[in-house]
Amino acid sequence: MGLFPMTGIDKDMKGVALFFNLGFNVLGGQNQEDQICFFGRKSMEQDFKISGHRALTFRDNGFNTIQISLLQGTISDYQGKGNMQILRFESDDQRIYTGCDFDGRSAAVIDGDIFSTFTNAGKRKPVLRFLTPIVPSAILCIGLNYRLHAKETGLDLPEYPVLFMKNPGAAAAHLDRIRIPACCTRGPEVDYEAELAVVIKTAARNVPAEKVLDVVLGYTCANDISARRWQMHAGGNQWIRGKSFDTFCPFGPWIVTPDELPDPDSLDIECVLNGETMQKSNTRDMIFSVARIISFLSESTTLLPGTLILTGTPSGVGFTRKPPVYLKPGDVLETRIAHIGVLRNEVGSEE
Repeated sequence: MGLFPMTGIDKDMKGVALFFNLGFNVLGGQNQEDQICFFGRKSMEQDFKISGHRALTFRDNGFNTIQISLLQGTISDYQGKGNMQILRFESDDQRIYTGCDFDGRSAAVIDGDIFSTFTNAGKRKPVLRFLTPIVPSAILCIGLNYRLHAKETGLDLPEYPVLFMKNPGAAAAHLDRIRIPACCTRGPEVDYEAELAVVIKTAARNVPAEKVLDVVLGYTCANDISARRWQMHAGGNQWIRGKSFDTFCPFGPWIVTPDELPDPDSLDIECVLNGETMQKSNTRDMIFSVARIISFLSESTTLLPGTLILTGTPSGVGFTRKPPVYLKPGDVLETRIAHIGVLRNEVGSEE
């Protein structure tokens, strides 16, 4: 769903290459400070170091790009095949826009309703601050949906999807700060859970698994931040309380549409904390597929447009480690999902 044809490339991947590839309006080169994009071709594999940061290693199975952008002093990695990316952002006129085709600095403005009919407005606006791609009408979550995660917690594989919720007020955006609540400072307890999230685009009820794509707007990265003491004990054994504090549901940076990501059940997923990989898996390890989850949740139940569904987390969460690993102020947390992108959040304390 791109806007521009490719116009040129540095075939040896040296020097500066300018290309417009399926919606990516990107400047590429080795020495450019603001944004750098390398173009790979079949069978090529390469590592790059830019300003002291190591780029993603990629193995291209066709035409693919990896972009590293500097935005507000942070590093973000973008990987995809000209994906249609829907984002929401604040621009230099202090207005909020919905857009697509983010190039590291600006995005094409979208007119209309992303849940029904929308078009490219034919103008671009600078992205000064990411917002959550949508304002979620509900946040539904699936627990124990990865086989190895169920194993590390010592629990049996569930027969049906395990459902819990998060307060929609817990939503946070890409580059927002995750705040450790004052009530969670009696001892370290705030944990990370990298997850693939699905956004519902239309009211959905009793959806058969084979029709699920008809009701999906797209996919995004999310992290189910969890206060374990409140989840297990202080919350009366109800998971919702320990997972619903403000900023405990960062998601983004954008939504990738289903036509650009046809198989959500085969995506590499990682959680990186302060540069160290804590979770590394693939959605193939999920017990219940995305289609099964949505079909199950919609049984005699209406899923509203804008419902955000977190599909579970892989093994490697902090509380199962020896010694346990919990989030603390100053940490940098990244949720990485192949063909979607990187959700990045720093950790701070409640003011």
